[in-house]
Amino acid sequence: MAAIRVRQHVNPLSRKYQQKITAIDWEKIYAQPKQPLLLDIGCARGKFILNMAQVEPDWNFLGLEIREPLVHDANYWRDSLGLNNLHYLFSNTNNPLRDMLSSLPKGVLQRVTIQFPDPWFKKRHAKRRMVQPQLVNEISEYLVSGGMVFLQSDIEFVTQEMCDRFNEHPAFYRENEQGWLTENPLPIQTEREIYTLEKDKPVYRAVFIKKK
Repeated sequence: MAAIRVRQHVNPLSRKYQQKITAIDWEKIYAQPKQPLLLDIGCARGKFILNMAQVEPDWNFLGLEIREPLVHDANYWRDSLGLNNLHYLFSNTNNPLRDMLSSLPKGVLQRVTIQFPDPWFKKRHAKRRMVQPQLVNEISEYLVSGGMVFLQSDIEFVTQEMCDRFNEHPAFYRENEQGWLTENPLPIQTEREIYTLEKDKPVYRAVFIKKK
């Protein structure tokens, strides 16, 4: 499959990306739709959950990505491997996700990962950042009690801002209150994580748990 050139940065507030996600028929996406689900928000090329789906076949994995060509590529690789516990969707998470999440079977969403999101360094672009109060609130509504949210970035202020958003919500508490996690709690690393660690640079990680 030929590689497709994709823009590195996409403005999630532009008119082009304002369409809503329609309700999903989960039984058409997964062979076992009631298996535990890991939702990877901003999955980029999707290699993290592509590998996770093979390591943990008793889980389902859903990747959301705003760059549509990457979604097409990721679903192609999923099909080539015959994985029936993995799916990718073209999605702008700055828009409400309720239409998608409300159709989930109860008790299914058990993990959420947000890894190395676009930092949007300029203060005037802060509204373009992925983790906004609306997203945190939607995650709180559909994540099971005791469910995990894993956050990481190679830019400290990005992870700190994400942590601040989850700290502000009463449904969550931070598991590692004493500082950044030194290890990834999941068995697979993202491509960006591997690249950063190979350059001997830090990765800032945190885990939040939904209160019971």
